[in-house]
Amino acid sequence: MDLFILLLSYLIGSIPTALLVGKLFFGIDIREHGSNNPGATNTLRVLGKRAGVTVLIIDIGKGALAASLPLLLQTGDDPLIIGLFAVVGHCFPIFAGFRGGKAIATTAGVLLIANIWLFLIAYITFVAVVSITKYLYYGSISVGIALFLYAMLSPVQKNEWIFFLFLLLLIYLHRSNIRNHLLQQEPKINDKKIKDDRLPPKQA
Repeated sequence: MDLFILLLSYLIGSIPTALLVGKLFFGIDIREHGSNNPGATNTLRVLGKRAGVTVLIIDIGKGALAASLPLLLQTGDDPLIIGLFAVVGHCFPIFAGFRGGKAIATTAGVLLIANIWLFLIAYITFVAVVSITKYLYYGSISVGIALFLYAMLSPVQKNEWIFFLFLLLLIYLHRSNIRNHLLQQEPKINDKKIKDDRLPPKQA
């Protein structure tokens, strides 16, 4: 596997969308507001629907572009593996002091290109888990579980260890959510505290 394409995928993933939207259009560092996470969900909570949807679409696009690199460059590499390096870039962006998001939107973009059926399985699971538990981080970790089970059960996928590491990465990224849950401080998606995170109108 060409190191160049892996590096390029990582750099694409490293584009700090939420940070750029916050600074360019609202004059704030999104990492200092709400949950302090520079991702689409926190952007939606703090800056509103238009900013949140913009970040979501671009972050999905980062993953889709990275997964398309093997086709665009005609390298024959596995788009799923290449795309996961963009996910790592999104989580630990070199352009933002390695303080990134929690992977879900960029992973969705990767799966849309690499394996549409796996995308449907992972994100139907995501929606179902969030709908039942009302905890967003449960749904996020369920995506990692779905990917790992796919790698374990698939007759053609031989990189199970990569997906196991990805699952561990998701658990690590959501460690604060897990800690808050154990302390009974993790808000559910319909919790009033989430709505109160939004900036006052004069700042937005």
